[in-house]
Amino acid sequence: MKLLLSVTLLIVIVYHCSKFVQLLIKMNQKIVLPSTKEEMLTIRKYPQKAVVEPTLSKHKVGIIVYFLMLIYLMAMLIIGTVNKNIEWSFYLLLFLPLIYSHNLLNVFASVDGGLLSGSQFVKWKSIKSFEFIPINPNHKFYGYSKEVNNGYELKVKTKVFPISCIVTSEGTKKKLTKLLSENAAAIQNNSQLKKV
Repeated sequence: MKLLLSVTLLIVIVYHCSKFVQLLIKMNQKIVLPSTKEEMLTIRKYPQKAVVEPTLSKHKVGIIVYFLMLIYLMAMLIIGTVNKNIEWSFYLLLFLPLIYSHNLLNVFASVDGGLLSGSQFVKWKSIKSFEFIPINPNHKFYGYSKEVNNGYELKVKTKVFPISCIVTSEGTKKKLTKLLSENAAAIQNNSQLKKV
């Protein structure tokens, strides 16, 4: 059991490391949307505050915390493997930091090839569907602010983990709808061509 958990944790850590490197590379690319400060103010990863420009300099603290978390997990995996007295339940505790690691960065942006959301990069071909849900009194984000109350929650279903953001402007909602629809249509057309 301990060996199985060790291998599983190692696979999860390697997966997160590769996704982290991919995110850092994509953060250096040109941002398609939001392209202006006004658009940035109308997109929120969390209801309390607008997203921050996806550059390495603006997210130094989140990047350092994520990096330190990965190093901590690797060190604990090595300690758990070397020390024979540690029970297998110890490994289950190591999965806890990974639960909310995708929300370390306040980022939601479209770049060439996909979407940046928190500490994730989602390729266009990984997106299955998307929908805008109006934020009404029954919605979990209702009541945070007037802008959020009149906005929408964008939910994007992917092959692995879903992503979401809050959009507080009709103009930004239209731009996001167009962007997501165009890229989803292009990917569907390419996959249909490959099937023929």
